Amino acid sequence: MKGFVLAIVFVAVLFLGNAFLTGGLVPGFSVSPYFLQVVSLAGINIILAVSLNLINGFTGQFSIGHAGFMAIGAYVSAYVTAAFGDRIRGAVGMLPPAFQNSVLLLIALGIAAACAAVAGFLVGVPSLRLRGDYLAIVTLGFGEIIRVFILNIDAVGGARGFSGIPRLANFAWIYLFAGATILVVSRIVRSSFGRTLVAIREDEIAAEAMGVNTTRAKVISFVVSSAMAGVAGGLFAHYLMYVHTNSFTFIKSFEIIIMIVIGGLGSITGSVLGAVLYIVLTEGLRQFAQYRMVLFSLLLIVIMIVRPQGILGHRELRSFFARRRRVEPVPPPVAG
Repeated sequence: MKGFVLAIVFVAVLFLGNAFLTGGLVPGFSVSPYFLQVVSLAGINIILAVSLNLINGFTGQFSIGHAGFMAIGAYVSAYVTAAFGDRIRGAVGMLPPAFQNSVLLLIALGIAAACAAVAGFLVGVPSLRLRGDYLAIVTLGFGEIIRVFILNIDAVGGARGFSGIPRLANFAWIYLFAGATILVVSRIVRSSFGRTLVAIREDEIAAEAMGVNTTRAKVISFVVSSAMAGVAGGLFAHYLMYVHTNSFTFIKSFEIIIMIVIGGLGSITGSVLGAVLYIVLTEGLRQFAQYRMVLFSLLLIVIMIVRPQGILGHRELRSFFARRRRVEPVPPPVAG
């Protein structure tokens, strides 16, 4: 009951915050569209980083094709709302327009997540049966195949990109799904299944010797991670109202990897910090024009030298603030 109440409060705060930031709550006050867009894109990065950390950080596999699943989510959800939006709104015509848009967004994101999950299953089943860097090679190729495939589909704009996407996502929806992603991944990690994933990461051969079906566990982790990337892609499309395959190149996949490496592999809060820090650095250095990427690369090198394990490593943020209880030594038993 307590968790349900907290969830209701969280949702209410998000939507009130969105109204406050956009000027709908306090007349005459609103933040700049640029600031709101940066904050919203940071929320999408959080979803991508936390979901990738599930497979790369906690399971110990190496996927570099997360942008491919994001692209599937973006284009599938955009096509659903563009092609079937009027029908879906007509089916829920008794609801207020704002609720109609919410239903449409949820349906589009659900279909996007399902399609990305199916793609993750098809990629993961053959590649995760093997050890080593096979998953990295397969996912890298998959991401480029998806991008080239979309370029040749006229129904979604092809090389022109997909325009005319309705603006259904906003600050509140993005951070609602970011919070849901963090909650789901944290529940997975703390469960017995999560301990199975960590065991695979530490020593897959030993985990198999203990009777763990490592292939099944890795595939489930990969499918869940892919579905979350699909949701992030759907939010990305319905926030910017335009998508192009140039947004989902292998460079985007490496950007997501940088986020989780900065924050710490195997740390959920580290992924959040890494995602936020990444967009703060990239936007903060934009004023330096052609030197921006050079300075950004130097900052990354400094971070990796100072904290090679990432900002938080395998630890969560709360562990740094938890009080360390002093354990008094137990006196030795007295003989006789």
